[in-house]
Amino acid sequence: MSWVTFDFMQRALLAATIVGLVAPAIGVFLVQRRLALLGDGMGHVALTGVGLAFLTGTAPVPTALAVAVLGAIGIEVLRARSRSAGDTVLALVFYGGIAGGVLLTYLAGNRAASSLNQYLFGAITTVSAADLVWLTVAAVAVLGFLAVFGREMFAVAFDPEVARTQGIRTELISVLTTVLAAVTVVIGMRTVGLLLVSAIMIVPIAAAQQVSSSFRGTAVLGVVIGVACAVGGVIASFYVDAPSGATIVLLTLACFLLALPVGALLRRST
Repeated sequence: MSWVTFDFMQRALLAATIVGLVAPAIGVFLVQRRLALLGDGMGHVALTGVGLAFLTGTAPVPTALAVAVLGAIGIEVLRARSRSAGDTVLALVFYGGIAGGVLLTYLAGNRAASSLNQYLFGAITTVSAADLVWLTVAAVAVLGFLAVFGREMFAVAFDPEVARTQGIRTELISVLTTVLAAVTVVIGMRTVGLLLVSAIMIVPIAAAQQVSSSFRGTAVLGVVIGVACAVGGVIASFYVDAPSGATIVLLTLACFLLALPVGALLRRST
């Protein structure tokens, strides 16, 4: 039987397509703002949501989504009001997130603890029809916000001071960007895993930057690379019987390594 005939593979491929589309679309703003590690940290925060879902018996995706969004808002509030440096605030929240997730998971019992790796590293067999509904709703919301506030987000990412002089509420846009990153992390946790989802947000954009000189071109090419690597990684993980997150990330890194010499050649020819 072909891999495409399996129901779980069809669900996994749909989820991978959603992740590959949405993650680089928000990742391009994180790269521009030099917040490449924000997605990784939001994965730690979302882990608390997964642990809470295990403990309370609720669905992991919506619970992790709620916790990640609250965590994203909390990060921006702390960064705005705390006297500590921004990276210190991020570190405190991120460490607390992963510690809370591990503690809640183990309090939920051995069965929950044994399922933790599926959320940390991705597992194509765990994507359910209900998960797809949540992922689709979240993805549409993220893309909708990008369509409405994309120009403002670009302005803030490019130069916050200039954006402020243009009347853009930079603090609100910063919160929105962090929240969208948090939602994107939860979208990708089933296929890529919470510890690796940041890579699908950042590496395709880093690869696209090697061959594109414009923001729009980088975003479009990053999305193409993201979708191709996410789908290809899921298929590869089926054949090698490995976590889907690892194969997806390795493919994105391979694209980055290939883009390096191509970008060098393009710059020499211009």
